[in-house]
Amino acid sequence: MPATATASSGMIDRFSLPDATGHFGQYGGVYVPETLMSALQELERAYAQAKSDPAFRTELKHHLAQFAGRPTPLYFAERLTRHCGGAKIYLKREDLLHTGAHKINNALGQALLARRMGKKRIIAETGAGQHGVATAAVCARFDLECVVYMGAVDMERQALNVFRMRLMGAEVRGVTAGQQTLKEAINEAMRDWVTNVRSTHYILGTVYGAHPYPMMVRDFHRVIGQEAKEQILASEGRLPDEMAACVGGGSNAMGLFFEFLEEPAVRLVGVEAGGRGIRRGEHAARFEGGRLGVLQGCKTFILQDLDGQIELTHSVSAGLDYAAVGPEHAFYRDRGRIAFSYATDAEVMEAFQLCSRTEGIIPALESTHALAYVVKRARELGPDKILVASLSGRGDKDVQQVARMLGTPA
Repeated sequence: MPATATASSGMIDRFSLPDATGHFGQYGGVYVPETLMSALQELERAYAQAKSDPAFRTELKHHLAQFAGRPTPLYFAERLTRHCGGAKIYLKREDLLHTGAHKINNALGQALLARRMGKKRIIAETGAGQHGVATAAVCARFDLECVVYMGAVDMERQALNVFRMRLMGAEVRGVTAGQQTLKEAINEAMRDWVTNVRSTHYILGTVYGAHPYPMMVRDFHRVIGQEAKEQILASEGRLPDEMAACVGGGSNAMGLFFEFLEEPAVRLVGVEAGGRGIRRGEHAARFEGGRLGVLQGCKTFILQDLDGQIELTHSVSAGLDYAAVGPEHAFYRDRGRIAFSYATDAEVMEAFQLCSRTEGIIPALESTHALAYVVKRARELGPDKILVASLSGRGDKDVQQVARMLGTPA
């Protein structure tokens, strides 16, 4: 697991992006069928109006507090810090939100936006199930019809979340094409949207896809970093030296990092899924062998062969098992502002057990990629340094899978 990637101290105007065409430099944009263009343009207009409307912002803030449970703590992991014997480790506890992950921030924002647009039917994709659960929860809260697409493989390894979605009234549609994971779930959701575009809003779950989704999802998650900045200043009287978050599409990472992009002394590190190792078909680390391409609505770094065919991916975590990365992450990586590392399945399993034993906190396998990086990094740094990791979700959903992998009855 590399820990030596560097990020420059160059200042970037974070509010200048994306541009009018939805691009972050060469990344992003709108690459969709013509039948979806009007829906995306409608969504862009509706979002622009909503975010400038004080009533919308007030309502969202109310639901984030009363329904989701914000603010979340910035927790000093004292025993984990002592175990590592180096830098202080803080965890941004998004796992304590209602439904168990950061995904509820965006689901609430988009549900309110859908209601504002008069859309009564919601569709979503999900990998680890946390976005699907969050979407099912907000649809139940606001009396919206809900259909969630999920790969059949992911349904098996995240059976608890499938039941949670159905319990809240969502229809979960299994996808048996291809690898039967997140990419195929997104494909089916987009097909549904094309067919039902007038009545349906697609709550896409990460900073990916056609404009305005990367921008909009980022904005709904900015609260993570806003809180973290206030909290670390209150706790330590200064900003952290380094911050880390797992990156699939990259919503929790962008939500945490955005408020620190113009703080050059704070190193930002996204941690991808190293899977079984950096070999074709064995990982989902897009910056370790990926190349520029177009997939599911935008231009970004993608794991693909020389003919443009999407390569197989693997991760112990369903939420990171995806061939592409959010376009804004690719932009900041090119600029040297966000560095990228990866954690292997083996490292993740070790960190999963370590966090559970030392802190009494069972992290999501996705989030544990960031923890695996931070554990290693803390040992390299002195006790005068401060690390912050995004604990983007809780691991209840993963316990049975981990038990099977460890050969232990759950």
